[in-house]
Amino acid sequence: MTHTLIRGAQAIVTMDAQRRELADADLRLRHGMVAEIGHGLTPSDAEIVSARGCVVTPGLVNTHHHLFQTLTRAVPEAQDALLFGWLQTLYPIWARMGPEEIFVSAQVGLAELALSGCTMSSDHLYLFPNGARLDDTIAAAATVGLRFHPTRGAMSIGQTAGGLPPDALVEREADILDDCDRVIAAFHEPAEGAVVRVGVAPCSPFSVSRELMRDAALLARDKGVRLHTHLAENDEDVAFSIETFGCRPGQYAEDLGWTGEDVWHAHCVKLDAAEIDLFARTGTGVAHCPCSNCRLGSGIAPVVAMLDRGVPVGLGVDGSASNDSSRLSDEARQAMLLQRVAMGADAMSARTALELATRGGARLLGREDCGALEVGKRADVAIWDVSGIESAGSWDAAALCLAGPRLVRDLFVEGRRIVRDGVLTTMDLGTVLERQRRLACGLIDG
Repeated sequence: MTHTLIRGAQAIVTMDAQRRELADADLRLRHGMVAEIGHGLTPSDAEIVSARGCVVTPGLVNTHHHLFQTLTRAVPEAQDALLFGWLQTLYPIWARMGPEEIFVSAQVGLAELALSGCTMSSDHLYLFPNGARLDDTIAAAATVGLRFHPTRGAMSIGQTAGGLPPDALVEREADILDDCDRVIAAFHEPAEGAVVRVGVAPCSPFSVSRELMRDAALLARDKGVRLHTHLAENDEDVAFSIETFGCRPGQYAEDLGWTGEDVWHAHCVKLDAAEIDLFARTGTGVAHCPCSNCRLGSGIAPVVAMLDRGVPVGLGVDGSASNDSSRLSDEARQAMLLQRVAMGADAMSARTALELATRGGARLLGREDCGALEVGKRADVAIWDVSGIESAGSWDAAALCLAGPRLVRDLFVEGRRIVRDGVLTTMDLGTVLERQRRLACGLIDG
């Protein structure tokens, strides 16, 4: 068998340039790419995967995460805190982690993403306690099988210098830039079809200096990699920017070189109209994290206004300590519901939400080779069984966002099936979860 034929799908939602949806259709995957899509495709020595009773979509794309946080879900003291208080509660716990915690936590977060239909994920790792390195998350991603966009984050301004994080978690800025250079050289794959692409990602305006933000942007552009950070997440964040820098977050970003088609910011809940125009004019992207924004009481991001102005928008689960799950399918539904709460039932359709989770996320990460099912795109495919109770009585493929399911039946990355019949094929998840429980208990006892 030389290739895979996904056959007889109830619907294939292509997210191609014409946004075609094909009923009772087939999809051929060959050499890691979509080779053919249509009706009645011939088997010709293919491995046949029946998609009867299923909706087939592009794999979902997660544009913002902190994978190390899957070890600190539902920490009691942080459950009801706003952003800054939440961070100050968790920083001392995260400071006790090391390479094993970072590795296993990333495995679990990525496995959960895969089971929710995600084929590509970014990650924002901005603290490196006790010898941990970005290499740990990259190794974890290889065991799961997702396409991975790790970003080398950083914090350099500790509490004694007026920042939010404890001094034990900050690094020297020269060391940060040197390590960004190292991981780009070691892991970044610029070619089409890349499995790993590295980005540069100082954590936030309240944890790094203006100089590091500017130098990081210069380094990233010299190396040809993308830029990522948090911006305008809540009212506290905006107030800090005005008090500390004398300007709103959008102006701060523009002044330091943090706007452009190679930049995407997480959250942006509190962007005003002028900042939205700035992002639209410069092609600056936004990772919308609706569940986390709800969990931390940050507000409802003006996503419809962003889309109307042409701002690139994708979806992110954010860290599991501020969301408490890593299911990207949940984010698509929540994104749709929040815009409807804010602006009415016709504010965002289910198909727009699904587009943000697929094509929109791929665009945000600079992946024109992903995010749609069309000939020549990478073979990243999610198969959703809509014959079960979650979708019973549904008339339309929009059931994926309006009803369910939330978990995928089969998932292909670069044509390789990493979820089969709802089970991860690439590792023994039970063993990993037991290791995760042991490490979490160690943090609790510590």
